[in-house]
Amino acid sequence: MRITGTGHASLRIDTPAGSILCDPWVNPAYFASWFPFPDNSQLDWEALGDCDYLYVSHLHRDHFDAEHLRRFVSKKATVLLPEFPTSEMRDELEALGFTRFLETKTNQVHELDGGLKVMIQALTSPTDGPIGDSSLWVEYDGVRVLNQNDARPTDLTTFHALGHVHAHLLQFSGAIWYPMVYELPEAAKRAFGKQKRDRQFDRTFRYIDDLKASNVIPIAGPPCFLDDELWQFNDIFGDEGNIFPDQWVFQQEYAKVGGTNSTVLLPGSVMELTADSAETTHPTDVEEFFAHKREHLEEMRERKRPVIEAAKASWRHPEVDVLAEMKRRIEPLLDESVYLAKGVGGPVRFDLVGYDGESVESIVVDFPGKEVRHYDDEKVRYRFRTERALIEHLLFIEEVDWVNSLFLSCRFSAARIGQYNEFVYSFFKCLSEERLQYAEGWFAEQKPDAEDIKLGDWVVQRRCPHLKADLTRFGIVDGKTLTCQLHGWKFDLPSGRCLTSVGHELRSRPAGTPAPGADPDAGTSGVAPMGGEPVEAAAGGE
Repeated sequence: MRITGTGHASLRIDTPAGSILCDPWVNPAYFASWFPFPDNSQLDWEALGDCDYLYVSHLHRDHFDAEHLRRFVSKKATVLLPEFPTSEMRDELEALGFTRFLETKTNQVHELDGGLKVMIQALTSPTDGPIGDSSLWVEYDGVRVLNQNDARPTDLTTFHALGHVHAHLLQFSGAIWYPMVYELPEAAKRAFGKQKRDRQFDRTFRYIDDLKASNVIPIAGPPCFLDDELWQFNDIFGDEGNIFPDQWVFQQEYAKVGGTNSTVLLPGSVMELTADSAETTHPTDVEEFFAHKREHLEEMRERKRPVIEAAKASWRHPEVDVLAEMKRRIEPLLDESVYLAKGVGGPVRFDLVGYDGESVESIVVDFPGKEVRHYDDEKVRYRFRTERALIEHLLFIEEVDWVNSLFLSCRFSAARIGQYNEFVYSFFKCLSEERLQYAEGWFAEQKPDAEDIKLGDWVVQRRCPHLKADLTRFGIVDGKTLTCQLHGWKFDLPSGRCLTSVGHELRSRPAGTPAPGADPDAGTSGVAPMGGEPVEAAAGGE
């Protein structure tokens, strides 16, 4: 089996039974804020795109590059389609000209022509990517690869049960806006960033240890930021709170925990993989390349500057009445929303900075009142500040996912009172009838976890209230606080209160004490009540 690195989360897998191109991303994403690094735009994409199968893990625009897919990927390729709850991915690929689809079943092995086997595990929580994320397992002639990319499965036992994996490709770096965009003192922002950076590595190392693959390949990050306004987000300033460490930093951190089996794939690197060996050739010396990272970024910044300027010139739509269009698009969804609206629980304010850089129009999405209106000096728990042109553009193109556009662009600032509230971002990810109905149904079907486990001096429910991670594997107790290492969410054990987000109470009690209102010998538990006012979480949930 041959694995060719093609940048970020993109790779091509070649076997005698066929080739699979995964997540090809070349063009800037998220309002021209994210670019692949190292630069992959000069690869021979005509040849790389002449593939037998196409796999797109999810609809995040650093994985789903519509322009590139249209221009360079063969429409004769069969799309390996994850089993997602909505038809969006298939609809978008069909609009690009793809006609051949294999609709996979999650966790089911599909045998393709020539003995090539694939399995796709789809994650379908509203918080997984833009309504879905996935991982791809591939086997040919006893050689197995897991392309986990961005996905965060609660465990890897499904893949492990299929046999020893010879190459494990997974994300290690940040891919979010927290904490950089928050209006916090720099010292606090740096501390929160360091916590997140450390947690990212811890989660990655846990996945690696769980699967115990022969070879580990860090992929799916980080992006680079070439716009002068975002340049400070690149990890080139020695900032321990930067959440975007690169592949070479991963190598160093992995070595600190005893890791010796990782390989960095540059765009154009080729790994020849067998059950017993992995031989990799690179287009240039990897360590030398990252030693000159800043020079490479500066050269890219100048080369891509016209691309960024052209993108910025396309965003203004002064003919769009922002308030009227937000009312038209959002108010019908507010009327239909029960769980998301209740979860947000209050008004969310958007401060829109005019073309002059000074004037501001403040618009409120009032979730309890089910309306969009001008701000009326009331207290809000979430406030976003961004350029009016960006909102105009979202409304002009009828974007259904403001998370997978505005928020991931980092072209905004944010402030909040109290805890992180995942329902805010879940709603703005679901600005279509199909997405909203799915998210509402998903939250309606969530049921309490009846099984208890013992962690240290505490008895808690086995599954994390956030996304059902197994706390026997991901739960860490420090004093009276439990942290779920999968996403870093924290819980106060005496009260069961979630310290990271609104809601999501944990059932917990000291070991040796009966569950409230239960026979001590019955082995059942009550639900711990919420306690206290919301406080700023020790680490944000984003």
